[in-house]
Parts: sequence; structure tokens; C-alpha cells
Amino acid sequence: MFYSFVFKNVFARMDPERAHHLVMFVIRVSGAIGLTKLARLSRTGRGEVQAFGLHFDAPFGLAAGFDKNAVAIKALGDLGFSHVEIGTVTAIAQDGNEKPRLFRLIADRALINRMGFNNQGAQAIANRLEKLRAKHGSALPVIGVNIGKSKVVDVELAQEDYRKSARLLAPHADYLAVNVSSPNTPGLRSLQSVEALEPILQAVLEEAKGKPVLVKIAPDLANADIAAVADLALDLGLAGVIATNTTIGRENLRTDSAKVSAAGAGGLSGAPLKARSLEVLRLLHARTNGRAAIISVGGIETPEEAAERIANGATLVQGYTGWIYSGPLWARKINKSFTK
Repeated sequence: MFYSFVFKNVFARMDPERAHHLVMFVIRVSGAIGLTKLARLSRTGRGEVQAFGLHFDAPFGLAAGFDKNAVAIKALGDLGFSHVEIGTVTAIAQDGNEKPRLFRLIADRALINRMGFNNQGAQAIANRLEKLRAKHGSALPVIGVNIGKSKVVDVELAQEDYRKSARLLAPHADYLAVNVSSPNTPGLRSLQSVEALEPILQAVLEEAKGKPVLVKIAPDLANADIAAVADLALDLGLAGVIATNTTIGRENLRTDSAKVSAAGAGGLSGAPLKARSLEVLRLLHARTNGRAAIISVGGIETPEEAAERIANGATLVQGYTGWIYSGPLWARKINKSFTK
């Protein structure tokens, strides 16, 4: 395939973060001149999803992490994603962690990242979203905004930090996703405990003014803790749970162990997450019994794998890493399988 050739001979030879910026540039330019419209799926009415008061043309969307600053939403929708979750966005703009911070594990069709929520900040991104909606309106995909804690803010003050982001971004988002599960911000994962998480979610719900709020959890949580977060989501009336984020685990990888060790700390995404992500989905589905939406993300690469998640209780599905290894029409292929 053409993309496989390009990946092997161009992208794989580039620094991963540099390749990301190049691809983002190409997507933005292609969108600006109308090329991405050529990939747009026609609406058949089949495969559509109604979830937490929103209409999705198809189940498969782009997970947070690719479009951190909301600069390519329209073009990404044209390329086949039914929804685009931007971010992670923080209340205070930040550069993220030191480079290099993104690594490919090609043999595993995986990535390791320790980006550290690099983004332009909630106010700048809120302004961009406002202009985007004024320009494109209903031509946009569903827009989720993933919010996280600013690195310079102490964990003890996280509630107000999330509140500020929610206040600025909720008016321009279709839904908010509360990220307390990235391994790349010190202390963030401690906020997944019910005691720490509840006041944060309450603050975001207050600022959301009725917009759907979901919480994104890590695959590394113990099963009992997953059940506790599910119960909290139901008790607070959250729209749902996004499962899962990246893992700090490094088990059963094909990539040479020395290369994995050299990459260092960070979250692992891609194919190695398939089994655990599916397991967490089943746990959540059994616990919530249809009373909250579940967005399943982690290791999805094919239409069959996306359909398996739906069959096991997912309301919607998302991906990111699979796109890097599968090419620009990946989302279109997956969502087209639901519209037949």
C-alpha cells in the first residue's frame, strides 16, 4: 500500500514529534483548500448513534492527544471521524515536558509518550473554538474537549484549576472529558481516587451548565477502583466514562527491551492495550448496566475490533495510535463499516 511505503521510508525515519507536526500541517492545508472533503462519508442513516443528548453520524472518533489546540477539527471530521476530542487542554498554557517525549514501537504498532499536556491554554483554545463554530456551524463533527490539570498547580488546588478550564471551554464544547489519568503530569493519577475525584467532577459539572461531562480513566486502575469510579459517575449523573487512557505497563512487547528502556517513562498506547481496554469496557458495562455511556479507546485498529467494542457495551469508540500506522483513511474505513 502507498501509505505503508510512505510510513516506512519517510515518517519512520523522522523524529516522531516532528512527523506529527508535518502531518498536522498537511491536514490543515488539505482542509483549507478542500481536499479533505473528498474523503467525507456520505450520510446513510445507518450506524448513527444518539448518546448523552448528542447525535453522532457514526461511532468512531478521534481520541484526545492528536489535535491538542483545536486547529484541524473540520478537516479531521472530513477524514472520517464522527467526533474529535481535542486537548488535553489546561487552564494555564504550558510547553509540556522536555524533548524527546514521543517514541515509536513499530514492532508493537504502539507509541510511548510523555508529552505533558503541551497546549496553548483554555482561553486561547476557547477563542479558537468560538470562531470555528461561527465559521463552520453544523459542518463540524461533534467536538469533545478534554481538560487536565495545569502542571504548575498543586494537586490540592486541582479542583479550581479544572473549574476554570470548564468555565472557559464548556460554552464551545459539545461535551467535556475530565482527564485524571495521564501518567505524564506529576500527581495527576492520584486524582482518580473517589475522594479526590468527586469534588473535581462536581466543580466541572457546575461550570458545564448542562453540557455532558465524562471522566477518562487509566487501564492501570485495579478492578475495584474501576467499579468505584463507575459508581461515582452514576451517583453524580455524569454522561459517561472514557476507558482507557495510556498505560505505564510494558508487558509482552515485541520491541527490543533495550529500546523500550531507552524510551523511558511515559504512557504506552496502541495495539498492546487491546486486551486490557476490552476487559475494562466489560467491567464498566456490567457495573453501569446501560445507565451511563462508555467510550471505549485503546488498541483499536480494525473495523472488526471497533465492532467488538460496541458488541461488548461501548456506546462510542475512539482511536489515535492506529491512525499513525494505518494511514489517513483509517477512520473512514472503520466508520464506513458501520454504515453498510
